[in-house]
Amino acid sequence: MKMQQLNRQRLIVAISGASGFIYGYRLLQLLQGTDIDVHLILSRAALITMGAETDLKLSQVTALAAQVHKNEDIGACVASGSCKSLGMVIAPCSMKTLAEIANGIGSTLISRAADVMLKERRRLVLMARETPLTLTHLRNMLAVTEMGAIVTPPVPAFYTRPANLDEMVDHSLGRILDLFDIEVNTVKRWQGLSAIRRSEVS
Repeated sequence: MKMQQLNRQRLIVAISGASGFIYGYRLLQLLQGTDIDVHLILSRAALITMGAETDLKLSQVTALAAQVHKNEDIGACVASGSCKSLGMVIAPCSMKTLAEIANGIGSTLISRAADVMLKERRRLVLMARETPLTLTHLRNMLAVTEMGAIVTPPVPAFYTRPANLDEMVDHSLGRILDLFDIEVNTVKRWQGLSAIRRSEVS
């Protein structure tokens, strides 16, 4: 675990049990190249998903954070509004986690920290991962949006003409970090149709 440095900005990253563990892990990797201290929260379901979808070991994931909190530790520093941060990203965000946030149920550190972001008017980005969506899912997304959160499903941008899954993941995460004004140089910025036509001609 990295030693937290004085006067560095803090970002809370949570990984829930929805499919797409790679989003949370890759987000941690991308933040390594910044001056941001990451506080990481992993749910128990996230660990199950990690085992099902990747060959990663938990130590490889936690090594990428300045501080790691247990999801059961609702007394952790990030459970308080006095713990300053840029905000919080939940990547991916399960429908269970979304429902808890939408209904103000702070029974875990992830949902409690998210509630703190809302009450302190800090940026909360939910990388909601589910399809198809039920009416309950949609209502919960509406509820958190009305509270001030940003629901950002990992929808690939095909205008970038991604060559592989890694490029799709990196572009989505770069757009997530754009919401915090954090540049990690993974986003292929839209230059307009004229730029595409010029590249096709050349």
